[in-house]
Amino acid sequence: MTGKHDPCGEGAGSPASPRLWSVDEHLADVLFAAAPLPPIELRLLDAQGCRLAEDVRAGADLPPFDNSSMDGYALRTADTVRATEQYPSVLTVVGDIAAGADELPKVGPGQAARIMTGGPVPPGAEAVAPVEWTDGGTGTGQAADTMGGDEGVPGDEVRVLRPVAEGAFIRRRGSDVTAGDTVLEAGAVLGPTQLGLLAAIGRATVRVRPRPRVVVLSTGSELVQPGEEAGPGRIHDSNSFTLTAAAIAAGAVAYRVGGVPDDAATLRAVLEDQLGRADLIVTSGGVSVGAYDVVKEVFADYAGVDFRRLRMQPGKPQGYGRIGGERGVPLLALPGNPVSAYISFELFVRPVIRTMLGAPDVHRPVVRAATTAALRSPAGRRQFLRGRYRPADGAVSPVGGEGSHLVGALAQADCLITVPEDTTALPAGSTVDVVLLTD
Repeated sequence: MTGKHDPCGEGAGSPASPRLWSVDEHLADVLFAAAPLPPIELRLLDAQGCRLAEDVRAGADLPPFDNSSMDGYALRTADTVRATEQYPSVLTVVGDIAAGADELPKVGPGQAARIMTGGPVPPGAEAVAPVEWTDGGTGTGQAADTMGGDEGVPGDEVRVLRPVAEGAFIRRRGSDVTAGDTVLEAGAVLGPTQLGLLAAIGRATVRVRPRPRVVVLSTGSELVQPGEEAGPGRIHDSNSFTLTAAAIAAGAVAYRVGGVPDDAATLRAVLEDQLGRADLIVTSGGVSVGAYDVVKEVFADYAGVDFRRLRMQPGKPQGYGRIGGERGVPLLALPGNPVSAYISFELFVRPVIRTMLGAPDVHRPVVRAATTAALRSPAGRRQFLRGRYRPADGAVSPVGGEGSHLVGALAQADCLITVPEDTTALPAGSTVDVVLLTD
């Protein structure tokens, strides 16, 4: 995932004053080498959540034959023209037809065949009278709404209590799908109903772009796992849970790796162990200028991994590249503060995942809204404030403060309020860009 920009080239700045990259420049670099994953053939249930890589056409009609939509009697409509409850049409029952039947009785004048829902319509029949419109073969008046027992056996009679129109309660062959129809187009996301349609037309497998496998790991010797006691100087690892859940929500298959201590050998071993199952690796922590930022130390061993500072708040330090050369596994290294990590994921990682999926909607939607409070922002930084958006009146309210550790406020937010780099203050009522975080 080598970028278009050379961090050591013109304009990179001196070591004492490294260049600050814009959000848009970094995003362009991150997406430069991102591409949809190659299509593969998957069994239907394994393809859930994937996007079709080709149009799917039906090879046969659906339904494949005329069949009954009700339990009832298949008959000729002419035999019921004058039928009433007082003077019913009395028809001879010539056979039973269950769903899946392959030997069908022929229905002639004055005859009917008892038929179950889904049963093929027999030759000679023009309609189906629901059992509720008959006496069910009992000879005692209107039948119950189900058919059962020994009523209606061949040779018995059924009384039809009202006229039945031609084609009534028959599901015609091809009325749903006609052979040759394009039933699903390339790019369609395969959910339960789409998979059901594929099964209905007889497809056992389908060609899709697979969901990218994303490995998420957080670094820091201070991290302990939820459920364990956090002693002095220790905190619970929340980033790996937040980012793994975010990757799943973006459409990926995600694997969470627990907190990795600040030890270069351990981190290197974990990375090598995870490479075999990853289409993308996302780390959090260890990308700033601290003495124990081992992520930079370890990734220095891999060509093509760059670290830089962005003109944004929060999320200034970022890293990206590939592990294992030009054809290796893409890597995105995010800052360790929880809010910084999540916002960085939304701005940079999610578009990569969506690109790998072949999705047309790579970026979150952005709307314009009026802020309900005055906003402040540092000069030269694009500020991303957490907020709550009200679509009813097009207003947005900040949630919590600017701190990159405020996970309580982050959990209440459904959008990011964007303050441009050249703006340091906005009065209440100002119109701002709002990045919507809800799917």
